[in-house]
Amino acid sequence: MQTVAVLSLKGGVGKTTVVLGLASSAMRRGARTLVVDLDPQCNATTTLDPEETETTLADVLENPRLPVLREAIRPSAWGEEVDVLVGSEDLEGLNDPTAGARTLGKLGRALEAVGHLITEHDLPYQLVLLDCPPSLGRLTRSALVAAQGALLVTEPTLYAVTGAQRAFEAVDQVHDEHNDQLRTLGVVVNKVRSHSYEHQFRIAELREHFGTLVMPVALPDRLAVQQSQGACMPIHQWNTPGAREVSLAFNLLLARLLRSNARGRHHSAVSWPEDEQDDRVEPADPDQR
Repeated sequence: MQTVAVLSLKGGVGKTTVVLGLASSAMRRGARTLVVDLDPQCNATTTLDPEETETTLADVLENPRLPVLREAIRPSAWGEEVDVLVGSEDLEGLNDPTAGARTLGKLGRALEAVGHLITEHDLPYQLVLLDCPPSLGRLTRSALVAAQGALLVTEPTLYAVTGAQRAFEAVDQVHDEHNDQLRTLGVVVNKVRSHSYEHQFRIAELREHFGTLVMPVALPDRLAVQQSQGACMPIHQWNTPGAREVSLAFNLLLARLLRSNARGRHHSAVSWPEDEQDDRVEPADPDQR
């Protein structure tokens, strides 16, 4: 089971979009995925549209026992490959910026118990994606304590380098203080317009600052992303030229993420389904998004 925290310390850059896109790509490959919705806005939970439950992640963080965890995990409406650890607005009240080591470890203990769950389909999760809030309180730090790798999300704007640098420093701090297995897997640039000189300038700035950590595939700014999320559908099932372009980018991003994670010293030996689909497609026309 590979556990990846997806974070940004700047709001509005699309980290939930990245979580959902990676889940959609993993689903296309037939890999079982658990999305953990740590953001009190609960956007990932809304789009994954699980059945209602009175028990949520807020309850799990207060009491990380197996029966509580079992009640808080629900199948998504996407299909049997993707489940969600249901988010809640109550998480905001748990986002203490001064939480101690024992409190920060509760999410990790809960995710360890995930390996003991017998799912409806009797298959283990191969990927766990932690959707963090855009702040460095207990919720984000708990995710970093529990994760093997961190994926930083940014956009090509004036404040991109500053926001990504703060997130990078947070990962380093948690690595040094709580989780020596944690490593930064990469920086993904979202909402890119290929014909924007400003965007290309900011991407070059990010590459100069972060080097090879910047993922070689950027995520294009396409209306299809909002359309598919509004319809509570995976981007890979939203059949428009723009959606196909974004889907290709997520396929490449997931493959790169898995390779990056596999190079770490402490990765789990997880067998992923082979991806034999020819993903070479033409970029979508901007007017066909």
